[in-house]
Amino acid sequence: MTKDVMTSNVAVAPKKRRKKIASLDRRKSRAGWFFVLPFVLGFLLIYLPMIYRSLLLTFQYEVRGAAGEYVFVGFKNYIDAFMVDNTFIQKLLSGLQTLALDVPCILIFSLFMAIMLNQKMVGRAAFRAIFFMPVVLSTGVMADIQSLGAAANSDALGGIDTGAGEAAGAAGTVTAEDLEGWFGDLSIGVDLITFILDLVNRIYDIVNRSGVQMLIFLAALQSISPAIYESCKIDGATAWETFWKITLPMLSPMILVNAVYTIIDAFTINNEVMNYITNSVTAMNTTYEQPRMVAGAMYWIYFLIVILIVAIIAAICSAFVFYQRKSD
Repeated sequence: MTKDVMTSNVAVAPKKRRKKIASLDRRKSRAGWFFVLPFVLGFLLIYLPMIYRSLLLTFQYEVRGAAGEYVFVGFKNYIDAFMVDNTFIQKLLSGLQTLALDVPCILIFSLFMAIMLNQKMVGRAAFRAIFFMPVVLSTGVMADIQSLGAAANSDALGGIDTGAGEAAGAAGTVTAEDLEGWFGDLSIGVDLITFILDLVNRIYDIVNRSGVQMLIFLAALQSISPAIYESCKIDGATAWETFWKITLPMLSPMILVNAVYTIIDAFTINNEVMNYITNSVTAMNTTYEQPRMVAGAMYWIYFLIVILIVAIIAAICSAFVFYQRKSD
């Protein structure tokens, strides 16, 4: 009896409810989804139905004389894209060869320029703007203005060939004969000379497409703590060792990002494959029974090749990427 009275007189303290406080990473992820939400909604509501419709049409034939009626034919359009016309395969192989040459050169050049522009020097901001200027000038609007200006100048000359263009092109382009003369005494093979020739003649294109990658590398370089470099100097590490042991591993995530960006950018610009598929739909009328459907199949083949290459490059580079993790 007394035990019951004593236990009844003891006040039971209410349990405090723990407030669930979202961590900083969760709040950042929520904020990221908030900014990405317009694109996600636009993709789901606008682009995804168009993509599905485009893919569906590549497996169909349009009935002659009946607007809006289609017949399912399976993979016939894809087979025609490979078997009927060999030009598409040649353009694909040429595009892959150009990609294998451009991507390493763009990454190396942009990384080199980012390291140079990250040094403390007078006019560093001006040099950064100068190297990013080709990206602005190569946009669609500026490219149209340049093409219109070139057309206007040619019309103003009345079609008269002054020879200035040929002289400028001859002075600004390195020929195979020049390289053979330079490297003739070194006994360098023809294949290497051809590779160097292609590389030299594409310098303008490489510089023109390296602006975005350079800014990404520059931002990554500035995110590396100066204390790491100071500790390397104290330990007696040289600049060469610091680059390979500290700078390059810390930049490896951005190397993967820039590699994927460069590959996609190289495949989506007005290259030979895109121009062939876009401009040859009318010419396909004499080759294909359904030129629009075959062109759509070519676009999807091209898209799958791009995705496959990006996946392979990402898988290879991910094995060497160093991610700095914060200690708990």
